[in-house]
Amino acid sequence: MKHFILASIVAGAMALPAAAADYTIMAPAAPGGGWDQTARSLQAAMQQEGISKNVQVINVPGAGGTIGLAQFASQQKGNANALIVGGYVMVGAILTNKAPVTLKDVTPIARLTGEDEAIVVPASSPLKSVDDLVAALKKDPGSVSWGGGSAGGVDHIAAGLIAKAAGVDPTKINYIAFSGGGEALAAILGSQVTVGISGYGEFEGQVKAGTLRLLATTGEKRLAGVDAPTLKEAGLDVAVQNWRMVAAAPGLTPEQKAAVTADIKKLATSKTWQETLKTKGWVDTYLDGDAFSQQLAKDISATETVLKDIGLVK
Repeated sequence: MKHFILASIVAGAMALPAAAADYTIMAPAAPGGGWDQTARSLQAAMQQEGISKNVQVINVPGAGGTIGLAQFASQQKGNANALIVGGYVMVGAILTNKAPVTLKDVTPIARLTGEDEAIVVPASSPLKSVDDLVAALKKDPGSVSWGGGSAGGVDHIAAGLIAKAAGVDPTKINYIAFSGGGEALAAILGSQVTVGISGYGEFEGQVKAGTLRLLATTGEKRLAGVDAPTLKEAGLDVAVQNWRMVAAAPGLTPEQKAAVTADIKKLATSKTWQETLKTKGWVDTYLDGDAFSQQLAKDISATETVLKDIGLVK
């Protein structure tokens, strides 16, 4: 009888599912921005879907994510429960800051989302269209000030590409970097800068309220329900999409990496996450494994080329 009870206990224990991992997600930026929103959306969806019962988010802002990245890489080695959010902005910041820690020092897991950039001006601006913006740039590039996120990030890159496509020397653009979306928005609304550039979601409320005029978006296709052309439709051969990713700690075993990837894939295909994408206006650009590693290498190379064109990287 004792043998039967023992065998039953062992069989029961073996049949139990593996305990869900407790994750800590680093958003290497201040609260409220895109990476923070991504980290907190991951937190909510993981808990809602039962992927993890306990998910903590920590914020480590500064230098386009490179301060948080360095801290994460040095402190979390081999920790399969630690994640960090990053993306296009971080790629640019690593290059422009000549950061000693790069994405090679962590374990990239998957690209999660894409978001089109938006080009906006205050409602009172004399600039009514992309043609007006191009004319102002051609007349005097320095007189057009651009307000956006960190130097070398996707906002700065998009501004440089717009200048280049308009036939203006991209090294002459007057770009003013702001550390947070709130600061940039206040500067744009207060006409302290000529034009604002950021993810569409950060401007949507003001565009709908009529306090900002949307000149164009930067994706390949028009955004659904948004009354503005793409840059290509407006005559500039530019298409840029900000993307965000999640990475794990360095030094994971192949088994640990596979387990983390499986959790992130489960999250990305879940109903909760798909609803989050719709609410936030994020495009599902999920990519993992070797395909993501190859795409990441291409994106880093392409970003380096653009930053050299803009004059931020030699």
